[in-house]
Amino acid sequence: MKKRVIIFNPSLEGGGVEKNLYIISNYLKSNGILVEILTCNNNKSNKFKKGTKFIGTRSSFWQNKSRFIKYLICSIILFFNLLIKKNKPLVFSFQANIYALVVAKILNTKIITRSNSAPIGWSGNVLKNTIYKFLINLSNENIVNSLEFRKYFQKSFNVNSTCIYNPFDKDLIKYNLKKKKKIKFFKKNCLNLICVGRLTDQKDHLTLLKSIKLLKSNFNVRLIILGRGKNKPLLQNFIIKNKLQDRIKLLGYTNNPYHYINKSDIVILTSTYEGLPNILLEAQYLKKYIISTKCLTGPSEILLNGKAGDLIKIGDYKKLSFLIRSYKNNKRVIKKKINEGVKRFNRFDYRLNCQKYLDLVNKYL
Repeated sequence: MKKRVIIFNPSLEGGGVEKNLYIISNYLKSNGILVEILTCNNNKSNKFKKGTKFIGTRSSFWQNKSRFIKYLICSIILFFNLLIKKNKPLVFSFQANIYALVVAKILNTKIITRSNSAPIGWSGNVLKNTIYKFLINLSNENIVNSLEFRKYFQKSFNVNSTCIYNPFDKDLIKYNLKKKKKIKFFKKNCLNLICVGRLTDQKDHLTLLKSIKLLKSNFNVRLIILGRGKNKPLLQNFIIKNKLQDRIKLLGYTNNPYHYINKSDIVILTSTYEGLPNILLEAQYLKKYIISTKCLTGPSEILLNGKAGDLIKIGDYKKLSFLIRSYKNNKRVIKKKINEGVKRFNRFDYRLNCQKYLDLVNKYL
């Protein structure tokens, strides 16, 4: 009988979670696992290997609904799917872990959960913390993507987790860089900056915009922000109010940000919390200077506590502005930091980390 895994990811969007989902799912499929994707976004099927089965709703009606609605719909589908099958599959939850855990445990099904970023926003909500702590401990195995994340989970929720780094697919970047792309906004005589991430409070783009505002008018800088989200009007208003249109462009979402990263001088992340941000891995692979907030979790680990890039406090736009201004005078130090990151980059190797996922899935099948 073929080994069967249901991957639970109700809302397929355009972030790092999805990138890892495609890589890991396709690796499992290539190694003889029958992979079934449970999602409301059937329109993303082209991202998966041929033969991958979709068991979510096929109606496009649900694709643009809220996350809560998608979580609920997929939980119902998961319940009936597990209920009618005599030979229970393994459930592998990439998103909405609490929903998947409740269904799996009601029907006595083994489940692996993958936590993408720490729920630090719940720190003041005792009830949510208590519920989360109880349910996440019901997982047969909980995967986190950084050692710092594992420590956070142990301390906050008394959960023993397995750390597996995000599998980094170098071939995917090489393939995408072969496609020709003109970056019109960047200029040769300017310091070119890039920030990639959803336009949400978590990513705290206002800190980045404030840092650009502090730069003198004769300082030649261009910033491109890639991503979409609810904070777009807020950011646009800030840019217009402070007359930064000639310095900053919001270019929306792209599934191929690699040309922008490759043409930039500095890659910046201003998040208030993360998991293991893919944008920093991509920047490090492309040998870029990185400035990131020292947020939970991941950036410090990727940047080797500042040896492979610069870390700032969350919201510290003044320090960020200073580091941007100092770029040209610190090129020797910056080159050393970039080389440190390149030396340690193999820990994110695609096959090494995908194999860890495969071994863990086989353990519970």
